[in-house]
Amino acid sequence: MNEYDQLWQKIHSDLETIYSEELYTDVFEPLKKVHKYTKDQVYILVPNEFIKNRINRFYVGKINELSQKYRQEPIRFNFVTESELISEETLISPEKNLDLKYRPGDLNRSYTFDNFVVGKSNNFAFRMAMKVADQPGIVANPLYIFGDVGLGKTHLMQAIGNYILDNDPQKKVLYVKADSFIEDFTNLLRKDRMDEFNEKYRSFDVLLVDDIQIMGGATKTQMEFFKLFDFLYQQNRQIVITSDKPASELKNIMSRLTSRFEVGLTVDIQVPDLEHRIEILKRKLTTETSDVYEIPSDVLEFIASSFVTNIRELEGALKRVLFYCLTNNIDLTLESVNEALEPLLKTKRKSSSLSENNYDLIQSIVSDFYGITVDDLIGKKRHLKYTLPRHIAMYIIKSKYNLPYKTIGQLFGNRDHSTILAACEKIENEMKQDRNLKLAIETINKKINI
Repeated sequence: MNEYDQLWQKIHSDLETIYSEELYTDVFEPLKKVHKYTKDQVYILVPNEFIKNRINRFYVGKINELSQKYRQEPIRFNFVTESELISEETLISPEKNLDLKYRPGDLNRSYTFDNFVVGKSNNFAFRMAMKVADQPGIVANPLYIFGDVGLGKTHLMQAIGNYILDNDPQKKVLYVKADSFIEDFTNLLRKDRMDEFNEKYRSFDVLLVDDIQIMGGATKTQMEFFKLFDFLYQQNRQIVITSDKPASELKNIMSRLTSRFEVGLTVDIQVPDLEHRIEILKRKLTTETSDVYEIPSDVLEFIASSFVTNIRELEGALKRVLFYCLTNNIDLTLESVNEALEPLLKTKRKSSSLSENNYDLIQSIVSDFYGITVDDLIGKKRHLKYTLPRHIAMYIIKSKYNLPYKTIGQLFGNRDHSTILAACEKIENEMKQDRNLKLAIETINKKINI
């Protein structure tokens, strides 16, 4: 039995004593064996996505903490499902350098340039990522990739790392999510082992940091990342960063960092158009089924038209359709696909109805009531004639639908959430003292309900 198996068995025993019998039986009892290990990463096979997500959300921090009881060097446990293994050969023995989907540096082998579906929405980002991968540290450093959730930022980032390793196995590449970076830094700082932290992160030729916005507010971590960034940059080591927004719009990130992010090249990934989404579905089908050409084009178009803004959501809908038809032994038709997706589509229709109709309706009714245009309502004019109805509209939307302040801000010219919060609180307080204001809002609400 190798040292990693022994380590896992000790942690496994600790988990049995820490958690209740029911929890241990449901979550940890099936996890008996290490299936892959590298220098500082250990992979454990889990029976399904549910258990994997449960462990990653609630228990992985505790597991990594327990590992430090028995091992001086930092080590991280990762939990993977069988579908994430490249082949059955990976389950034979960890001593045979198993070919898991993950490779050194925590890179997912399946994220390559070859299987990244290129369209108008991501063409420039793709081409620049290829150039960076071909000449790391030279073409654009750092490369900053931003876009909404589920559009392929992580895929493109890891494709850079995989390409570099494929062409030069001696290169040291690390992919790390920002929250894992924070955890590493916090743990080692608390234990006064910053030498280990620096030794680890400064040794890499290529550093890929995902979801940098998560560092918002983590001041000490940002300071350390700033020093790491400068060290790697001065050494011409390639840095790639992803975020959900441009560097200039990051919240609670120190300006000295955001200015560094903008030194290199910034590229964005937009929402794919219909043609692009259909191509994504066709590519996904090659990994889900061999019967690619038996799926009618109108079915693909229906799915692609129904799930627009998130590629992961789009691919998840396709998987649901395939499993639904297979389980019920029915053909893939528009009728069966609509039946399979009805629960998801129902939720989307409700959400769409709110966002596209009700919010616009409220803005329109408030504007009419006060004799201004909707453009003035959501615009920048600061005269009381415009600010009062603007604040009332914000307050009514918040009270009716309890949207996040950030979301309401997007409905009013991308205003900051603090502005929306202040406006809602102002109207709520003034209504208690101003009877005319209260009557006006009651009248507007009646018009909205009609």
